[in-house]
Amino acid sequence: MNAIKSIQAGKYNHLLASELKNHKEFKAPEWIDFVKSGHGKQRPIEDQDFWYNRAASILRQIYLRGVVGTQRLRTRYGNRKNRGKQPAHFTRSSGKIIRLILQQAESAHLVSKSETEKKGRMLTEKGKKLLEGVKA
Repeated sequence: MNAIKSIQAGKYNHLLASELKNHKEFKAPEWIDFVKSGHGKQRPIEDQDFWYNRAASILRQIYLRGVVGTQRLRTRYGNRKNRGKQPAHFTRSSGKIIRLILQQAESAHLVSKSETEKKGRMLTEKGKKLLEGVKA
């Protein structure tokens, strides 16, 4: 765990995203160029590697927090919505993107559904090995 925390989060996520590009299970859907990443955003996603970066970030969050559900991740990636003259409000991010990434990670056997009282997804041994194997 110290190896993951010793590398800066942005740099680690970039390294992990390049590893995830080699997995055939992780593929960005064709509609990703046309959707926003959340209700609070004003423009669609422009980053070509958004899918892999978000997947890497989600896997890192699961590693650090243990069991994580979709709603907690939606809150984690949410942002403030500009409402013009009205005060800005916090909005959660898109649940479809997060759910699809979790389903792809599950088909790659990197995460599994938790069977404890805390609902969500947790890393498998294969997932822990992948995350700990990323070196700077």
